[in-house]
Amino acid sequence: MNPKQAREEIRMIPIDKIDVLNPRDRNTKAFKVIVGNIKDIGLKKPIKVTPRTTDAGEQRYVLVFGEGRLTAFRNLGEKEIPAIVVEISDEDAFLMSLVENIARRQEKPLENLASITALRAKGHSPKEIATKIGMTPHYVQGMLTLLEEGEERLVVGVERGQIPLNVALTIHGAGNDDKSVQAALQDAYESGKLRGKPLMDVRRILEKRRTLGRSANKQGPRKRAEVSADALVRTYEREVERQRQLVRKAEYTQHCLMFVSGALRELLADENFVNLLRAEKLETLPKYLSERVWPGGVAP
Repeated sequence: MNPKQAREEIRMIPIDKIDVLNPRDRNTKAFKVIVGNIKDIGLKKPIKVTPRTTDAGEQRYVLVFGEGRLTAFRNLGEKEIPAIVVEISDEDAFLMSLVENIARRQEKPLENLASITALRAKGHSPKEIATKIGMTPHYVQGMLTLLEEGEERLVVGVERGQIPLNVALTIHGAGNDDKSVQAALQDAYESGKLRGKPLMDVRRILEKRRTLGRSANKQGPRKRAEVSADALVRTYEREVERQRQLVRKAEYTQHCLMFVSGALRELLADENFVNLLRAEKLETLPKYLSERVWPGGVAP
């Protein structure tokens, strides 16, 4: 059954008869806001459940989405909660929960991507998954490839918009070859896919990937990265090159400023040019520039 075609109705459901099959960790601060809002103005949007009958014949309900609202009601001491009751299969319930989570764009993108992996494990093709959750087959296939290879740091970067998917796949294909990874970054820079701050973000992600591993899981002990003499030399050489580039940029900027200052000094010595500036009310200069054009920053 298509979830959109399921018959729905709103009823008051006993909270103790609702089962949460896939509980999620929640941001404590955000959850307190939910509880406060419900306490002050009530529940704006009902949760969604699907009925199930146990082997003993008891009527219970499986939560489709709205775990935060359900937990908030329970914490407030409520016994019942308004719920949209819909007759759907376990697979459709899982799919509806997945779509709802993606629509909210939670802070932990790996949760949603793990759900996509679960859909793949159920036998769905990337094209079928893409159709169900509103993404392109190329995106789904690329993310599945990264997830299956354990590239969680790259996955998180793509999901947060820090790394273009094609760049992430190219970096993955380079493996641990630092030269190939740098070549991928260079290509992304030259093609305009990565410039400025996004490029720096990717470099930080790759540094963590190299030193802490490909997994983005912060829990549990981390394997300490082995430090070799070659690795130290490469790090030193990269830092030296970075400092050289900063020096070259500073020297170029200084030359440009000297040229501009000299050109302005010559132009401002021309009375006709000065009269034109006065007529246009442009006779003043910024302080930092006037100090370089005239000694003491004051026109003669």
